[in-house]
Amino acid sequence: MHHEQPFTSDVLAKLVAEAQDGDTESFGKIYDGFFLPVYRYTIFRFPQELAEDLVADIFVKAWEKLHTYKAHKGVPFSAWLFRIARHTVIDAYRRTRGFEEIPDDLADVDTWNDPKHRADHAIILKTVRKAMNELPRRYRDILLLSYVSDLSHQEVARSMRMTEGGVRILKFRALKKLEKLLPKGISDHA
Repeated sequence: MHHEQPFTSDVLAKLVAEAQDGDTESFGKIYDGFFLPVYRYTIFRFPQELAEDLVADIFVKAWEKLHTYKAHKGVPFSAWLFRIARHTVIDAYRRTRGFEEIPDDLADVDTWNDPKHRADHAIILKTVRKAMNELPRRYRDILLLSYVSDLSHQEVARSMRMTEGGVRILKFRALKKLEKLLPKGISDHA
C-alpha cells in the first residue's frame, strides 16, 4: 500500500536542495507536505498538546540536521524524516514513562468528524490503541509507520534500518500479534 507522496521526487529533491541552501520558504513547503503523516504518527502515541509539540520538535530537528541529508545515498527524504520522528517519539516516550493513557476524544479532521460514527470510532480507537500499547515496541513502530503514517515498505525499511523483506516479516508478525490482542468483533473489522 503506497501512500500519496505530497510531492513528485523531482519537486521534493529541488525543495530539499533549496532548503539545504537556507531557503526557509522551500522548507515551509516540505513542512506543509509532510505535516499530516508526521502528526498522525505522533498523535497515536501522545495526547494532542504533546503530539503538537513533538511535531514541532521533529521539524526543528529536521531543519537543523538538513545539511546531513544526502540524496545520493539512496535514502528517500521521507524515510530520513521519519527516522528523526521515530527517535524523537522514542525519546519523548522515555521522558514521559508511566504515561500510557491517551485521551479518547482524539479527532482526526479527515475522517473522524461525522457525529454518527464518532462514538463507534472512539470505542474502536481506544481498543486498538490499548492493544497497540501491549505490542513490543518494534511491532508498534512498524504498524504506526505502515498504517498510520502510510509509508511504503521501502520507506519503513529505511526508517527502521531494515531490509524490505524484514519489514514484511515483522509487519506480518505484528499484525498476527495485534489480531490476538483485539476482541473478536474488532479484529474482524480491522
